[in-house]
Amino acid sequence: MPRSCSLGRLALLLSATTTLLGVNGQTSTFPATPLASKHFAYPTGIPYQVDTEPYLIRGGQTGYNQCNSTTEGSGSLCQTSFLSALDDFCLWAPRNPNSLIADTEGEEVAWCTKPGHGTRLIPPGALQGVQFMKTPDYVQVVGFIDQTKINLQADDSGGELDPHGADLRGNPLGSLVYSTAWGNGTEYTQVIEWHNFMGGSQFCFKACDPSKPNAAHYCEHVYDRIGQRSFDDGCRCAYNAPNNAQNGTFESCLGENQDFPGVYTTDGQVMTYKQPPESLGPISSLPYTARVPASSSCTQYTSAQLFSALGAVSSTASASATTTGGGSGGSTGGGAAQTGSQTKSGASAGASATGTGGAEALSASLVSGLLGVAFAAVFLA
Repeated sequence: MPRSCSLGRLALLLSATTTLLGVNGQTSTFPATPLASKHFAYPTGIPYQVDTEPYLIRGGQTGYNQCNSTTEGSGSLCQTSFLSALDDFCLWAPRNPNSLIADTEGEEVAWCTKPGHGTRLIPPGALQGVQFMKTPDYVQVVGFIDQTKINLQADDSGGELDPHGADLRGNPLGSLVYSTAWGNGTEYTQVIEWHNFMGGSQFCFKACDPSKPNAAHYCEHVYDRIGQRSFDDGCRCAYNAPNNAQNGTFESCLGENQDFPGVYTTDGQVMTYKQPPESLGPISSLPYTARVPASSSCTQYTSAQLFSALGAVSSTASASATTTGGGSGGSTGGGAAQTGSQTKSGASAGASATGTGGAEALSASLVSGLLGVAFAAVFLA
């Protein structure tokens, strides 16, 4: 077909699609089913994409949820994450270098500490200190990272990722989290409530036990602006996931539950902090300091003990001339072997479209993109 005909058909497709969306009033902010209400058994029950509802203002999900050895590597767009142990967790981070969380939170992909999940792998040397803690109601990892190695700008103070967002589609869109931290230690449980704060060369990722009644409270998602004016103090994690993590130390601990984020006690009275509207400007002070819960039974490790598989995969990839996307064996989902010292201190690919088929695909993409750009600034939260 002549190029002029193809472009003419593209124009008609764009016009018809725009008319359909506008006249029939099909554009919407909220999905029929919020992300936090979507439940899938791992791995057999997971669809290719979780967020598939059309005509939503932020556009479609940019990655996928069915992840395996064929998707693993530096080009992975996997949006299924894990938090199980000190040596087996993931972080949400951008797909492209030199990015900001604020600009990409709807598109982040999973970066993990071990091969087998079908994700990107956190590069060797990026993690500089991590504390894993298991409490009666949640598990969390808190640590220090060279965030440039996972595509964040060095000076990005970051933000929050969670399964809610202003439009209930989550950030990233369609993101799923699983854990083997509960039950028999080998079966994957879908984590319904979680939050991951990234930025300022620090991170904290908490997964709340879905069998417990206060999961939504321990994994609260409304205190995203605490600390945003300050680069080095790690306020977001200090208030949302209080901890004793130390730069240079890798340890796995048991711990008490924290107070619910935003809840504190002063003069014997239990108070709840309310985050002020963003229109009032940066938060310059807080009326309390979050209580750090006690930790115990801490076992320390070296980075080499925990993340040796990352170096092996990195070396193999460097020596290979093949295209990124291959994977390695399955994940055990377990914790590090108990060989450390004891301490009590808590110190799509799809074929490219051509011809008229390409025009049709481009039409849908352009419409989704235009809607996403126009409204992303309002609904990315």
